[in-house]
Amino acid sequence: MPELFLRAAAKEDIPRLNSLVNSAYRGISSKAGWTTEADFLEGIRVNEEGLGKMLNEKNAVILVGLRDENIIACVFLQKLENNLYLGMLTVAPGLQDQGYGKLLLQAAEKQASKWECAAIVMNVITLRKELINWYERHGYHITPERKPFPKDPRFGIPKQELEFLVMKKEINKVAR
Repeated sequence: MPELFLRAAAKEDIPRLNSLVNSAYRGISSKAGWTTEADFLEGIRVNEEGLGKMLNEKNAVILVGLRDENIIACVFLQKLENNLYLGMLTVAPGLQDQGYGKLLLQAAEKQASKWECAAIVMNVITLRKELINWYERHGYHITPERKPFPKDPRFGIPKQELEFLVMKKEINKVAR
């Protein structure tokens, strides 16, 4: 298992986070990894303003993963009622398939336990079969819930009709 130092993101991390997330999901650089969305989405995945808002969300944290002082991974976590929402799980394209994503999932589970969440939930674009399979191998299951992809260019410009499915992993047996 690789080593990764995790800490909460700070305002000064925003430019590096912006670069990391966009390089992993969109454009030519994203095709070096397997998490690319460039085949069905144009534009950016996130911007600095959006990241700043995420940093200031109530009951939320962006964890950054550092290797040799470089931010190579991140994940957004937010407590929503009795669940932990997981989003923007990112590993630098050239470092994917080395176990860093699994370390981020483990950190999310620790955070869910700390915040006494019953489950971790996330939205995944239905076309992302390889990613859905990866999450299933890590204990997440597909729920019946579907959500429309936002019609806002700040999240990308779809090349086709897109929809999210909701995935979930039970963490704690907490009274609901």
